[in-house]
Amino acid sequence: MSVPAKDLKAKVTFLEARCKGCGICVMTCPRKLLVVSDRINNQGYPVAELTEPEKCNGCALCAEMCPDLVIEVWKS
Repeated sequence: MSVPAKDLKAKVTFLEARCKGCGICVMTCPRKLLVVSDRINNQGYPVAELTEPEKCNGCALCAEMCPDLVIEVWKS
């Protein structure tokens, strides 16, 4: 049974210690919900973050494109 898109919930997590702030996820997000933030990880890189999680549809393009496997998308 399929779930209507409006009822689909997505949770996006970032393994910030791996993030190098390359911005590929930012360029990939079709809804423009990702940014490279001002926060710095332990490696000295700025980290990506989701600005409006409630608007994310869980397409997971960001996770697919991330070269460092930083992003995980969980759908329910």
